[in-house]
Amino acid sequence: MIGGTLLQDTPSAVKELGALAVLWGRARGRPRQMGQWGKENLLSRLKHKLHVALERRIPEKRLFLRTDTETRFVRLGPGTQLMGWIGSTAIVAWAIVATAILLMDSIGAGNFREQAKREQAVYEDRLNVLSDQRDARAVEAAAAQERFNAALEQISMMQSELLASEDRRKELERGIEVVQATLRRTAEERDEARGELTELTAILDANGGAAPEAARTEEVERTLAFMSEALETTAVERDTTEADAALALALASQMEEELKLLEARNDQIFRRLEEAMTISVEPLDKMFQAAGLPTERLLEQVRRGYSGTGGPLTPMIVSTKNPAASVDTTRANRILNNLDRMNLYRLAAQKAPFSLPVNLGQVRSTSGFGPRWGRMHNGHDWAGPIGTDIKATADGVVVSAGWSSGYGRLIKIQHEFGIETRYAHLSKIRVSVGERVSRGQHIGDLGNSGRSTGPHLHYEVRVGGKPVNPMIYIKAARDVF
Repeated sequence: MIGGTLLQDTPSAVKELGALAVLWGRARGRPRQMGQWGKENLLSRLKHKLHVALERRIPEKRLFLRTDTETRFVRLGPGTQLMGWIGSTAIVAWAIVATAILLMDSIGAGNFREQAKREQAVYEDRLNVLSDQRDARAVEAAAAQERFNAALEQISMMQSELLASEDRRKELERGIEVVQATLRRTAEERDEARGELTELTAILDANGGAAPEAARTEEVERTLAFMSEALETTAVERDTTEADAALALALASQMEEELKLLEARNDQIFRRLEEAMTISVEPLDKMFQAAGLPTERLLEQVRRGYSGTGGPLTPMIVSTKNPAASVDTTRANRILNNLDRMNLYRLAAQKAPFSLPVNLGQVRSTSGFGPRWGRMHNGHDWAGPIGTDIKATADGVVVSAGWSSGYGRLIKIQHEFGIETRYAHLSKIRVSVGERVSRGQHIGDLGNSGRSTGPHLHYEVRVGGKPVNPMIYIKAARDVF
């Protein structure tokens, strides 16, 4: 009998718990009528009822521990068993959840690596295609340059022959003029001699055949014979000179036709060279402009600092007799200027950080340039295994190689045009201060030194001491190299 209510014997724990709830409710309904002893008695009865209910569902068990001399046992009550069951269930649930998370992370990482490998393969294929195209264009440009040089030599020879032919023609014209003047003078002298002969003949007839001036007559006849012979010789020389002049004119006309054909062929060669220069130089112009570099000032700086043999290409003058530049000479000089500009771009590309500091197949991009967690991130991060090769992105001189607080092991390389690159959190440094490095040279190993949350490379580009986004340079060169 509990509180005037009779509880019948039943194996159901629900009725017992319901009775306990009724008893607890009545006890709370009259708190002032109960003393301290009543409260303790109620709690004891509640604990007892709860223990009885649990013992019916989870009986008490004993774990016996026996030795050679004695036997002991450990009592496992319903509460202890319940707590153990709850703890085991929690541990199993935690293990299942943790395993699922690890499997999902592993699957995601595997997919990311596969995607990175595919992107790397596509990128390498594109680089190979671009490299092949660049090599083919370089071969075409070299062949065109050889053809251009051969054509210029032929043009120079043809012009020399044409000038020599013109000189010979002018000499023949002057000779013809001299011969014609001599013929005119000889004809006049002959006419004068014939007139004198007629006068002498008339005088002889008037004197009845006497020859008072026989000696003079003989002299005149000798003069006439000499002049007739001279006239015949001059006529032969004139005919020969006229034939030579006609042959020279025909040869000059033939040479003019050949010169026109050569000029047409040279024009085609010039067009191909100009197209090749346009295809080669414009992408380089766009690359440097996309990187934010002043191209003209940059090329002038490279030209001033160029110390190789030959230097810039000099303008070409084909004819030494006519110093005024012809159309072909102007086009040739423009092509040479473009070749010089392309060579300067090649030198400048070696000195600016257009390449990647790591191989994309070994790392993954984790953080870019810009604000991050409320602070400015001044570089680009690539995560990867410790020991991955780190490469210089351009030619330069190492100005710092050592430990630097938050950067950890840090390498600083000074390049041309006021550009500096930084490689941080390295595990090993493979260069020393003052060493001159080349683009693609192995300078260090990827690590986790300094203020770092995991193995990665922190790569910075600074222009005039101010940080800029490194991907500007890398993306600018992606369509060229």
